[in-house]
Amino acid sequence: MQNDYIIITNNPLVPEKIGGTHNVEYEEISYEEVLRAVRDRIHEGHTLLSHPLSGSVKPNETPYKSIMLSAGKGEVDPRSVVIIENAIEACGKFVFKSDKYKREVYDDFQMIDWTLLESAITSADVW
Repeated sequence: MQNDYIIITNNPLVPEKIGGTHNVEYEEISYEEVLRAVRDRIHEGHTLLSHPLSGSVKPNETPYKSIMLSAGKGEVDPRSVVIIENAIEACGKFVFKSDKYKREVYDDFQMIDWTLLESAITSADVW
């Protein structure tokens, strides 16, 4: 089990792929609710390890987001606070439209989010 980081996600593909080997916290919540859950963790002393707006898919275009945080807690990291607050603000600027897609498109968005996360995991595991 990877214990150096936590993955907070609303992407059902993530726990399916790595739920048995990584610390994955999955909930059926919105993209913005994922950001807010991450913000709450940052205020508890966790640090962002992946950017909340990674990839070129806008928050209104995809319903899925996976974000990595440090497992350990320390002092509140001001940089992480600024990044997550800016991400929440950016998310609020977009009109939600991902509820208009066919089922297959949701599968594609799950795969895009998974691919971005997998790349972050590979980098984190090298550290």
